[in-house]
Amino acid sequence: MAKLFGNLHLVLAVGLVAAIAVMMAFAPSAPVDTNSILHWLHTFFGILWIGLLYYLNFVQVPTMPSVPAELKKGVTGYIAPKVFFFFRWSALLTVLLGLGIAFQPQGGVPGYGAKALTFAGEGNVNLIGVGMWLGIIMFLNVWLIIWPAQKKILGIVEASDEAKAKAAPLALMASRTNLLLSLPMLYCMVSANLS
Repeated sequence: MAKLFGNLHLVLAVGLVAAIAVMMAFAPSAPVDTNSILHWLHTFFGILWIGLLYYLNFVQVPTMPSVPAELKKGVTGYIAPKVFFFFRWSALLTVLLGLGIAFQPQGGVPGYGAKALTFAGEGNVNLIGVGMWLGIIMFLNVWLIIWPAQKKILGIVEASDEAKAKAAPLALMASRTNLLLSLPMLYCMVSANLS
């Protein structure tokens, strides 16, 4: 068991096999199609993205001031770069898969994506549109503000101490903005319940 649980890739592979087994077992009542696969992947990457957002805001950022100076490099040099790798790529995949779901035709009818993004639908379509726009804003914050600032802060790119000091509050503000936006975004995504 230690060999299985000590290997992240092996755990993911076994989890994927288990998911496929569940899909096949329940295929008669919950058909496995492009739509269900897109929803599943969108949910997986969304959990990864928002989970890391919450880890950063609830654990890492508030804890860093109390970490002894000699131990900070362990976080900034090893943990944070890995966190930001998965954070930014899960943000991208979440948004792309969500857009794929929204624009996927359903039974010969165009997807709801254009109506949702322009608020030209009704009820749940407009609700999912709000969630989509919040997710897009959050994604842009990750790629255009948080990640460029973190590259300076973590020393991934060359930056002066002044540039690092300027980047830190900007990254924090964008991250806290994403935390704030995640709450209404999650409500929209869960409550709109569009297939």
